[in-house]
Amino acid sequence: MIGERIYQARKAAGLSLRDLAEQVGVTAMAISKYERNESTPSSKVLLGLSKSLGVRVEYFFRQVSVALENVAHHQHEKLPAKEQAKVFADVKEQLERWIELEEFIPNPWSIPFELPKELPKTIKSYDEIESVADLMREQWKLGLNPIADLVDTLEAKGINVFITQYDGHKHFNGLSAIVNGNPVIVVGKHWPGDRQRFTLAHELGHLVLNDRLHKNLDEELACHRFAGAFLVPQAKVITNLGNKRSWLEPQELMILKHEYGLSMAGWLYRARDLGILPQQHFGKLWSYFNKHGWKEIEPNPQYPKEQTHMFEQLVYHALAEDLIGEAKAAELLGMSVTALHAYRNMECPERVINQ
Repeated sequence: MIGERIYQARKAAGLSLRDLAEQVGVTAMAISKYERNESTPSSKVLLGLSKSLGVRVEYFFRQVSVALENVAHHQHEKLPAKEQAKVFADVKEQLERWIELEEFIPNPWSIPFELPKELPKTIKSYDEIESVADLMREQWKLGLNPIADLVDTLEAKGINVFITQYDGHKHFNGLSAIVNGNPVIVVGKHWPGDRQRFTLAHELGHLVLNDRLHKNLDEELACHRFAGAFLVPQAKVITNLGNKRSWLEPQELMILKHEYGLSMAGWLYRARDLGILPQQHFGKLWSYFNKHGWKEIEPNPQYPKEQTHMFEQLVYHALAEDLIGEAKAAELLGMSVTALHAYRNMECPERVINQ
């Protein structure tokens, strides 16, 4: 089992056998044998591996193991295999800690994830996705107003959300998967908040639209449409923009971006998809965006990043109820016991873990 743990941590760190061997002070062949469980590292080597891989020694003895199923990506370009391995390894490690924590918590941390019974079995057009997004909002009793904290909303409805530090050199936005029958959504840490929110909604789209799309529909385009419709329902787009426009002012879009958490570009696409902004005028606006470099980075101020809170909150809850000790809490939070003491004493109150 230790071998699999070393392999997973090495992949998450993006290190080759030789790179890790040089840092630890052993041969690449020794690392290879450890990973194949052909030999067992000494206590000294384990400490070196712990330091080089950025994990606690207890990590190597964790018994929980997970597999990601039905993985769907949201990415700009093909994610290089090495970067994909980093993302998957990081997500698996976070999931393992979640599952281990759940063993100590007597009550469920959220309600089970459920889809509306009214969802159509087959979605034949992109326009139909508008009503699908409305159904999800109705199921979750969100109304039509902006969703203030999208991560909290998803977690409260039974979806594990993880924020990974890896962005695949800007190729990776996020992914969705099923683990032990439960939905998981992952989003990159380094993106602006509006990009993260669109990715979260896009990945929710994969979970909702899975096996429902007509063969003529592209799944990525369908999830794009779902994301926009879920963040800003059609009725709200019309209320804010009107029925017909030939131009949208950038400052107007900036105000709406910060009200709803949908990017300026996202509002352009919503206006086009709903027939408010004809394709010809959309093209002119998109050219204007490209000219100013807003396609990649929209002007300041940026929308605040999304954060996860539930995992850390539940760890401290379990600690307060004596369900776990300080050593286990520190392991789950990925910190030393000394650091845990500091956070318990509110000496570092600004810390928020993106688990």
